[in-house]
Amino acid sequence: MTVPVVLVAGLHGPARAAVVDRLLREQPNAVAIHHDLRGITADRIVRVVRDARNIAERTEVELEHGCVSCTVREDLIPQLLRYAVTASVLVVDLWDCVEPRMVADALGHAEEARGRLRLTGVLTALDAEHMPADLCRGDLLTEAGKAGSAGDPRYVAEVLARQIEYATSLMLPELMPAPLPGVPEEDLDLCREILSHLAPATPVIATTDPLPPVTGPALCARELGLRVDPATALLPCDIHTDAVDTVVWRARRPLHPARFFDAADTLASETVRSRGRFWLANRPDRMIAWDAVAGVVGIEDAGTWLAALPSDAWDELPAARTLAADLDWCAEHGDRVQHLVFTGPDLDRVRIHRLLDACLLAPGESPESDDDPFAAFFDVKETA
Repeated sequence: MTVPVVLVAGLHGPARAAVVDRLLREQPNAVAIHHDLRGITADRIVRVVRDARNIAERTEVELEHGCVSCTVREDLIPQLLRYAVTASVLVVDLWDCVEPRMVADALGHAEEARGRLRLTGVLTALDAEHMPADLCRGDLLTEAGKAGSAGDPRYVAEVLARQIEYATSLMLPELMPAPLPGVPEEDLDLCREILSHLAPATPVIATTDPLPPVTGPALCARELGLRVDPATALLPCDIHTDAVDTVVWRARRPLHPARFFDAADTLASETVRSRGRFWLANRPDRMIAWDAVAGVVGIEDAGTWLAALPSDAWDELPAARTLAADLDWCAEHGDRVQHLVFTGPDLDRVRIHRLLDACLLAPGESPESDDDPFAAFFDVKETA
């Protein structure tokens, strides 16, 4: 018999604690495990284990290399197996900077956990008063005191976006520490509105709503990853609400690398969150992922377009990958497509489309062979 495991992520400890506390209260014999990583840059980690009434353990953990992945591999999974003997539900209270996908993948690959643990939920707890500002923060995690290692290169907004987009449920606890009032209703409304753009298919659960089921069937970590991977991501649709806009741009022609490179800063700086996939005229076989938040752009090689693969290689791919390719397929370019989604306040849809349309290769035009500003960002490997 396997024991359910629920991951609770989030940038702010009080919001996470409110969700964890509720899980412990409502699930008899549930146990929560938390790793306090404030001292991780000095290789000091504190493990805290608790139930609904007491702290059962507070232990300083020494690891050979102080980092989040080592903590999960060397301490979290062994502790989950240890407490699975008596606990009905295991709640993993993730430190501020931890992206839940990394933990879910580790659980999915842990041979020792097979038949003993099953992942049943990934909840991200959000602080409604801070979330809109956090999504616009260009601070490094190290500057915010939330680093996951001594040289953590990630940004606050980047981690928050991934915590939101990977979750199976988004939690909005209305924190009300006496004698302070609760979160203003307008902050909660704005938070819900933003989430309807970033993760429109993910349920948002407030304090008074029933918790999502946490004792059900196992979730597949691979399938969770496919929901956010560039080739298979379920990207938001075009939508306008009072405070936020989401603009979708799709095109079939290839992008001129120099013109698109020149437009990238404008696209990133004038929007809060954007992601998607695109192809460049000088790299026709490569799908390239676009990932930007708070003005910080990430561009990486996301593999080979299916149209550039031999047909027998398709059998090795997940069904979601071939389905996504089928939806984008056209006779001239196969599954090659420009599909970028931009979210932010007061976006000018016409201007964004005009800017991107101007980056497309004109009929009969060829990009200069020696003009590739993207070459410095990644080393394209001719592998799928």
